[in-house]
Amino acid sequence: MNTKKTLLLSLPLVGLAAAPVSAAMTASATTELNLRSGPGPQYSVESVIPSTEEVDVMGCLADAEWCEVSYQGTSGWAYSAYLTTPVEDEPVVIYENRDRVEVNTVTYDDTSNAAAGAGVGGAWGAAVGSLIVGGPAAVAAGAVIGAVAGAANNVEEKTVTYIQSNPVEPVYLDGEIAVGAGIPQEIEVYQVPESDYAYLNVNQQPVVIDPETRRIVKIVR
Repeated sequence: MNTKKTLLLSLPLVGLAAAPVSAAMTASATTELNLRSGPGPQYSVESVIPSTEEVDVMGCLADAEWCEVSYQGTSGWAYSAYLTTPVEDEPVVIYENRDRVEVNTVTYDDTSNAAAGAGVGGAWGAAVGSLIVGGPAAVAAGAVIGAVAGAANNVEEKTVTYIQSNPVEPVYLDGEIAVGAGIPQEIEVYQVPESDYAYLNVNQQPVVIDPETRRIVKIVR
């Protein structure tokens, strides 16, 4: 029996499969961005969109958090807080500018039973907070991301090796992991010995964190 699924992590209830849409608009990724098989961090990563690369946006869910996009022939879903599109020659973030951005509205019907990020027993954990983007203006200007992106080059290999060798239980947060995203203050992070960095498992993805700013500086893929 085909039963419609409710999208998790505070995603809205959605109805029928995506309807045909008109010509896609173009958007740019403000950071290295996951291209997922469905509109939520519980879905598998199909590809990674490099920073500043362009995608075709076929449409977004009504709340504009997740958009259906195509990158180099691969279709999937991307978190729109990290997608900008020109409006009057200025880049604006789709997530906060739905009233200004002419983007199609699409819906999503999960009949695949393939939320690949599910934890033990096939159940995705309940979200305990949201990843902090840093404000749409900062993201559009690259201020937040640019301030921390350079730190990724300073993360030593021994730090990455320690994180991989010492896994911790995941926490589940709304949104998408990305360099520059912030971890809420109430979430405990784990210090890497003899290192300036901490780490965390967010939505079953290890990330390196600057403990002072609590922002992600590297994703351990």
